[in-house]
Amino acid sequence: MSNPSSPAIKTPFGWTFAQHVLRVLLRLLVKLDVQGLEHMPDHGPAIITPNHIGWLDVVLMPAFSKVPPVTFAAEKWGRAPLVNHLFRHFGQAIFVERGAPDKRALKAAMEVLKQGGVLGLAPEGTRSHDGILRKGHDGAAWLASRTDATIIPIAMWGHENVIRGHWLRLRRPEVHFHVGEPYKLPPEARKARSREMKVYTEMIMRRIAAMLPPERRGYYA
Repeated sequence: MSNPSSPAIKTPFGWTFAQHVLRVLLRLLVKLDVQGLEHMPDHGPAIITPNHIGWLDVVLMPAFSKVPPVTFAAEKWGRAPLVNHLFRHFGQAIFVERGAPDKRALKAAMEVLKQGGVLGLAPEGTRSHDGILRKGHDGAAWLASRTDATIIPIAMWGHENVIRGHWLRLRRPEVHFHVGEPYKLPPEARKARSREMKVYTEMIMRRIAAMLPPERRGYYA
């Protein structure tokens, strides 16, 4: 995938330097198992679909992305000055209200993809506190079907209790960050109605589940 001039991909000042710093810090604090980085997109339209197990997710993805992804984040983080500052330096964010459909956020995401951008969207919609994969929501499938975006699955595990379970005990946890092969939804998905979208959400979630250890596949075991 090579199209670095994509207009939706704006590299914040200091992105490359900050990314190097993140990688150094990560390797000091955790034992990293990183696989499949060659599959990370350098242009779009593309949707990165990770599972979501902890706050360290928001560090791992920009640390190993080829371009700054536009990610979804809860509206409350948009009101936090420090977090807002981090988003400006490590990519961009679309802030959403949790618990209800957000048409404004979907419209913004559509625009990112139509301009050739890279979107980061966890289909579970919220964090899994025990690291077990939850049932996915239809947002990623709907966006991919309407924009013909390439989908890149990511499976992460090992950092769901990183502070109390490891760092406070002076231990370095083994953290896994695996990137799967890119794929697209079948052509017929473009005409699928909202009630039919669950079929494609299932497809997306099973791609993620296939890269997780069996005991972590949860709803998709």
